[in-house]
Amino acid sequence: MAIQRRAVLAGLFATGGLVSWGLMSKTAHAYDVTVTPRDPQLGDTISVIVRANSGSTTVPTVIANGKEYPSFPLPDNRFRAFIPTSPLDPPGRIVIQVNGSEETRNLAVGLRNRSFRTQWITLRGSGSLGTDHEFDRVDAFKRLVSSERYWNGKLLRPSQGQVSSEYGVRRYYNGEFAENYYHRGVDYAAGTGTPVVSPAAGYIRLVGRVRDGFELHGNTVGIDHGQGLLSVMIHLSRIDVNEGDFVQAGQRVGAIGATGAATGPHLHWGLYMNQVAVDPVPWRYDGFE
Repeated sequence: MAIQRRAVLAGLFATGGLVSWGLMSKTAHAYDVTVTPRDPQLGDTISVIVRANSGSTTVPTVIANGKEYPSFPLPDNRFRAFIPTSPLDPPGRIVIQVNGSEETRNLAVGLRNRSFRTQWITLRGSGSLGTDHEFDRVDAFKRLVSSERYWNGKLLRPSQGQVSSEYGVRRYYNGEFAENYYHRGVDYAAGTGTPVVSPAAGYIRLVGRVRDGFELHGNTVGIDHGQGLLSVMIHLSRIDVNEGDFVQAGQRVGAIGATGAATGPHLHWGLYMNQVAVDPVPWRYDGFE
């Protein structure tokens, strides 16, 4: 029995939608937990759906590798938390713990490694572009976690331009590898003035302009899609919305430009979940309930 107990406690890796480990009690009220995607890789957003079998309305606590993530109610006595990952995370085991009014559940999921393209960039000058005002406003925006969900299903492509740089690209600057850098979004190249639309419904929570000190990002729009999901659109030639506006999916918010630190006209779309820039591609092609 001792050997069997140690084997169960040691945990299991699995590739199914439901990935779990720990002692499985047959008590009447134990959380059902579903984790998707089945086989996540670096940059993926991991969905953790918790079903309260007792009918409890108590919001469970979801912790991954020691960090707590907010969870929000879904229909049918369910709750969901999103765990973001990025190219800076170590591949391997992610330990998830769900606590609340029912029996604590412990789960483990394997995060796969992923290859990202590398670029070599030569910078001239000090490379100190950017203002404190700009960074403070962008950082405050990225910390937003609204209780309401405004997005629904798959996200839309925000530009019809050609993808010129994908998510996750790593870089050398002047021959030195940038340890904490990765391309935090997708770039779409198109002519100046080409429309940029919101990929999902949400509130405009950030409008920044070059004239106000946004010298790195250029003209910028930040959209709060709710529950920690945020879009940042930068390098715009024009802005067609105001802070506080509510926009629908597909509604124009601005136009492609080359403002800020840009070598040519393009849109940089960054998608953030719980303050981490995640790969937008799964959100566009697969989406989440």
